[in-house]
Amino acid sequence: MPRVVHFEIGVKNPERAVEFYKEVFGWDIHKWDGPQPYWLTSTGKEGPGIHGAIMFSMSGQPETVISIDVPSVDDFLQKVTAAGGKAVTEKMPIPGVGYFAYCQDNEGHRFGIIQADPTVK
Repeated sequence: MPRVVHFEIGVKNPERAVEFYKEVFGWDIHKWDGPQPYWLTSTGKEGPGIHGAIMFSMSGQPETVISIDVPSVDDFLQKVTAAGGKAVTEKMPIPGVGYFAYCQDNEGHRFGIIQADPTVK
């Protein structure tokens, strides 16, 4: 069964948000060395939980987006549209991670689907 594996906190000022989450929760946050401004967030190793990221909001408004691990982004893009949702982006490669796409459910909520494949370049 696909599970939530990542979250993204979309903000207007990532540097300010990074400091807030570090100060309040003690999270380990560092800027990703990739093509997008993106701050990877480690929420700890004890107990249940997931890690995430802080990024510029795609909508210009504060938002939190979850990402769900799936065996095939292509298959799940078809399932999303068949169920009344839509693809917000095309399938995109993330080097060393896998494939990813943003979707929207039938109520307008955005979420991500991610297919792990560390061989992606």
